[in-house]
Amino acid sequence: MKRIALLAILAYACSSPINEGDVNATESKSEDWKGNEYNSALRYEEEKHLANIKQLSFGGDNAEAYFSFDNNMLVFQANNPDWNTNCDQIFFTNWQNDNMGEAKPKMLSTGKGRTTCSYFLPGDSTIVYASTHLIHDECPPVPKPRQDGAYVWPIYPEFDIFTADLKGNQLKQLTFTPGYDAEATVSPKGDRMVFTSTRSGDLELYTCDLDGKNIVQITSELGYDGGAFFSPDGSKIVFRASRPTTEEEILEYKDLLSQGLVKPTNMEIYVCNADGSEMQQITKLGQANWAPFFHPSGKKIIFSSNHASERGFPFHLYMINIDGSGLEQITFDPQFDAFPMFSPDGKKLVFASNRQNGGTRATNLFIADWVE
Repeated sequence: MKRIALLAILAYACSSPINEGDVNATESKSEDWKGNEYNSALRYEEEKHLANIKQLSFGGDNAEAYFSFDNNMLVFQANNPDWNTNCDQIFFTNWQNDNMGEAKPKMLSTGKGRTTCSYFLPGDSTIVYASTHLIHDECPPVPKPRQDGAYVWPIYPEFDIFTADLKGNQLKQLTFTPGYDAEATVSPKGDRMVFTSTRSGDLELYTCDLDGKNIVQITSELGYDGGAFFSPDGSKIVFRASRPTTEEEILEYKDLLSQGLVKPTNMEIYVCNADGSEMQQITKLGQANWAPFFHPSGKKIIFSSNHASERGFPFHLYMINIDGSGLEQITFDPQFDAFPMFSPDGKKLVFASNRQNGGTRATNLFIADWVE
């Protein structure tokens, strides 16, 4: 669920404008359009599973938008200079009525440090999210460019998990163990959370009660386990994982982790029972396969991947059966589509994309009707 390599993706994936000739643009809007309506210029002809696409944000970096239990709200993270943020903070919107092109949405985080991975709690009046604000007033430093040119992602040990209400009141700290605690999401049953932590010395998945108690470790294999979500019935968990196997890969992974870093460019999708049993690797595609989410049926996974890309991009959304069969491409933007989530009623898909950004590096949020 963390914005895996997003800054690096934007650095080279948004260097040229979208080719308007590739878009089904029967109602194309101008580049400065910031309306609150459906826009057919946002949909590519091949995107048969999407209809009535609506752009929700208009500039900056916007990602990881997740629905409330009642389908009516979205909580997300954004870094937008027009909103006076210079580091990811948590916002929420009533996507059916709000127009974020005209008005800044309500910030729910403190405005300090860096945040990530917000999610609604049952009742839709509170959220859970991760933040470094207890330690950092400003953005924590990003890793310097490496001599080998490899992209690495920081695992900030200052991240802890918190709750807040929809007025931005900070309610409770849920994690206290030294090291990285983040990437929390909530079961549709409303009884458990899953999150990623380095408390064991490796990046593993844990589940806990909604108050942070009764923590259970559910993964134990060497590698980065993260970005986890429950199935619609709460019985299974899908996540992304790296699995270093050669001596060289293992040494590199451990060395980077000791520096608070991971190399997130080689990941596959896994599914297990909610207690960690019956672990299955779903994809064997190579490169970066990440941001998975269960289809409403619980029998398929939608995820983002660059496995078919020669230069690291584009990233498209794909669908696959939980037995690893039936891979199908869902989106066709020539740059970047990721962070998909189905609404709890299964009627909508929200995702982040570089489409229709006028050649800028903006990553915006979009919502569409889902067509089977």
